[in-house]
Amino acid sequence: MNRLVEQLTEDKTDEPQLCKELHFELAPVNDPLSVGQQFIDVKSEKEAMVQVAHGTTTLAFKFREGVLVATDSRATMGNEISSQTVKKVIEINDRLLGTMAGGAADCSFWGRVLGMECRLYELRNKKKISV
Repeated sequence: MNRLVEQLTEDKTDEPQLCKELHFELAPVNDPLSVGQQFIDVKSEKEAMVQVAHGTTTLAFKFREGVLVATDSRATMGNEISSQTVKKVIEINDRLLGTMAGGAADCSFWGRVLGMECRLYELRNKKKISV
């Protein structure tokens, strides 16, 4: 598999590197990946110290060069998966992004309201809303 990935990957050394080194701190224990296991037992949540909440995952990271925003893309209707390709990152204006979680109608409504409020701020103050 690694050989196939190497064959299909383009060499992009001429492109600017945004981050020279990525470093994430892990829990200071022998096996960092198992830290959560003592609190969350995904097989029998009833006995777990923490009940896993099922829902949307949205993440945003601020870097010196900008931001990275990520979400899952699954939509459900009750226990049924209705889509695997929902776009949950929304552009509020050319400087603001938002993420959606919850009911689709509510997300759509509040996304429009937020966009409208940002535009009204620009019109009243003759400048874009600060981030």
